[in-house]
Amino acid sequence: MAIIPLYGHDELRARLLPRIIAGTLPQSLLLHGPAGVGKQRLGLWIAQALLCVSDAPPCGKCRECRYALDLTHPDLTWVFPRPRPKGSDSDPEDIAEDLADARAKRAERHGLYSAPPGNEGVYVATVRFLVRQAVRTPALARRKVFVVGDADRMAQQEGAEVAANAFLKLLEEPPADTWIIATTSAVGSLLPTIRSRVVSVRVPRLDDAAMRAFMADPAVAEVLAKADVPATERDRLLLAQGVPGILLSTGVRRSAVDEAKRFIDAATSGNRAEVLKVAFVQGHSGARAGYSDTLDALTLALYDRMKAGTKQQNAAVASSSSRAIEMVEEAKRLADANVSPLLISAKLLTDLSVVLK
Repeated sequence: MAIIPLYGHDELRARLLPRIIAGTLPQSLLLHGPAGVGKQRLGLWIAQALLCVSDAPPCGKCRECRYALDLTHPDLTWVFPRPRPKGSDSDPEDIAEDLADARAKRAERHGLYSAPPGNEGVYVATVRFLVRQAVRTPALARRKVFVVGDADRMAQQEGAEVAANAFLKLLEEPPADTWIIATTSAVGSLLPTIRSRVVSVRVPRLDDAAMRAFMADPAVAEVLAKADVPATERDRLLLAQGVPGILLSTGVRRSAVDEAKRFIDAATSGNRAEVLKVAFVQGHSGARAGYSDTLDALTLALYDRMKAGTKQQNAAVASSSSRAIEMVEEAKRLADANVSPLLISAKLLTDLSVVLK
């Protein structure tokens, strides 16, 4: 079962495709941008184009394209956070089987999936599996492509240093027939040594036209019909803010929801000490990926507040909540730019305390 088409990112694709056709695309790429904006789907599109045998890739019709869209191409390896393997020395075949099963489930859902829970990661065994795959000869195509989703979740554990060094070597000098496309929503969580070995490409938010096309896709429409999202197109666009993944989430992690509530409580408390306390927690935790989850949860909470204000014909609540959402979206852009969560939170909470009072 094929995954849905890639919607949007036309300008970015127009820049990348000539490099792919000319054979000058860097072998180690890092796609970074907001969580849920479609970085991994873009990575799979790049992989498909690299594997395609047509003169106008990706054609979508050749064997390589069909296998890539079904997520069954033997020379396309897509890895992403998974539960911690059992045992300290997992067999690479076990890792391969687990990833194959996980990819098959994503294919069954047409590539529509929620963000993995916080206890899942890209563990040492997965990195070793990638390094092993890199030295193998391509099975069908002229080259191999690795898409590493949420690369910032490379977990620190026993043996991680050896695995990390092997992965760094792979990024720095990949085999001539191998391309590596890593993605992250938290650039600041990546090791500087990894960032220095890749060519970074920022993936922007989708415009409204691309969002409408995405929402009109039959597979997406089926998911949205069952999801807890607004019914109207206008409200969905307002909620998503150019990030389709927000509409697909079946729920934000409980810790993020709780933290979002603390944000709103602090902002409306009129207590400066409480505002600083909540801001300090964000900087102290250092978990940028978790901070992005908190901001996403805050957007959803403020949207619910705005919807309630509209239903109750309370224009002040509806208007202030709408303004607050814009502030949170600006905070997300700052977080994407690797600004300190503490500084972002201090400003955001100060601004929210003015509009939500």
